[in-house]
Amino acid sequence: MTISAFDDYLNSLSQLSNPFDPTVPTADSEEIRTVAGALAALANVDRKSLADFIAETPDAVPVLGLAVGLTREKLKNVLKHHLGSAGWVTLARERPSDLIDMLDKNYDAVRLINEQRTRTYNFGDVLVARAGTRRTATDAGATGRRVEDEIEGVAKDLGLPCATRTRFDGRNGMTAPCDLAIPAGGAEAQIVVAAKGFDSTGSKLTDAVREVEEMAEKRLPSQYVMAAVDGIGWKSRVKDLRRIHDLFETKQIDGLYTLTALGAFRTDLEAAAKRLGLLP
Repeated sequence: MTISAFDDYLNSLSQLSNPFDPTVPTADSEEIRTVAGALAALANVDRKSLADFIAETPDAVPVLGLAVGLTREKLKNVLKHHLGSAGWVTLARERPSDLIDMLDKNYDAVRLINEQRTRTYNFGDVLVARAGTRRTATDAGATGRRVEDEIEGVAKDLGLPCATRTRFDGRNGMTAPCDLAIPAGGAEAQIVVAAKGFDSTGSKLTDAVREVEEMAEKRLPSQYVMAAVDGIGWKSRVKDLRRIHDLFETKQIDGLYTLTALGAFRTDLEAAAKRLGLLP
């Protein structure tokens, strides 16, 4: 069944993007240089020594994030997702071992810091590091496409014809955007689905909410509207996520799912298709 309680839905959000192995931090501020120098001077780098290090220097946590390829924004989202708080200073002071254990388990922090702190870098390495920002932007787009691909895969597995990234015709000749339309977009659309996956935050999340609201507002009474919304970026935009959840609670949309609830999405989609005569 669809996740109904908002807190349960929030807790079911998953991380969509994959970590990547950077060669060098990309920032060049004096603060980062100082922390990097202190890390290089450590006699030994392991989970305990890093936990002791951030307990004494909580402001070093963003530099550790850079060392494993996390911008400050992504670091906040990751900390909130895994440890329940985006406040790295408090976490470093009160739960340094938990913070380091998480970074090492999920991002291979000990190996990466050991490797990078003693390495000699050449011009090519510098260019690769600068290209990391471009890689981050590419990964951000991939998280959204992952949700789209998953829901499209469910529809195709059920044998339902569909169109992606299109618009559908609703009330009074109005149209609205959707990421999946069954059996097609335009006037043929009978089931429409929004797919919104973000591991980072920003205005694009608010834009995504508006799209789902527009779908709910312009739907025909005979049309089914569903939304697949996932990614830890929503944990920093809880009010925006709640707006989508409210649409489900007030029955303005027919289903709301994370990727962990794809089984429920498949069940609901199949049932709707059968009621509409799209499946036997």
